[in-house]
Amino acid sequence: MEQLEPNPALRDLDALVGDWTVELSNAAFLPDPSATAQIRTSFTWAEEGAILVMRQGDEPPRPASALWLIGRDEAASEYTILYYDARPVSRVYRMTLVDRIWTIRREAPGFWQRFRCELATDSREMSGSWEKSTDDGGTWEHDFDVTYRREA
Repeated sequence: MEQLEPNPALRDLDALVGDWTVELSNAAFLPDPSATAQIRTSFTWAEEGAILVMRQGDEPPRPASALWLIGRDEAASEYTILYYDARPVSRVYRMTLVDRIWTIRREAPGFWQRFRCELATDSREMSGSWEKSTDDGGTWEHDFDVTYRREA
């Protein structure tokens, strides 16, 4: 098979590529909501840049293990995330990364989610939070905060 060229529709995602330590905080689902949890996360190119793969929680125990496949239709302005985790839960999200602001959203009956995160100018850290809605976007509540720190 001929080697694929990097997908030009994904070029903006280069800022995410690498290994990160992710800190979750202010999360009601943690045993102690005031505690923090750290998860190793990596963003890598698959098939020479045809798609971006995010792997989360690669160390046991793996309650937060997840896999994201990120791609984009070249005619669309948004990316699509195919998500799967260890619970097992599978979801489809819409994503943007514009002017160092990373957004993700999901609008599924009975459970909407949205995420907003800002990438530092030196690309070494990203901070944001997730919100959720159980009434199809009528009201939103904080889910958890997240900080990504790039590993050396």
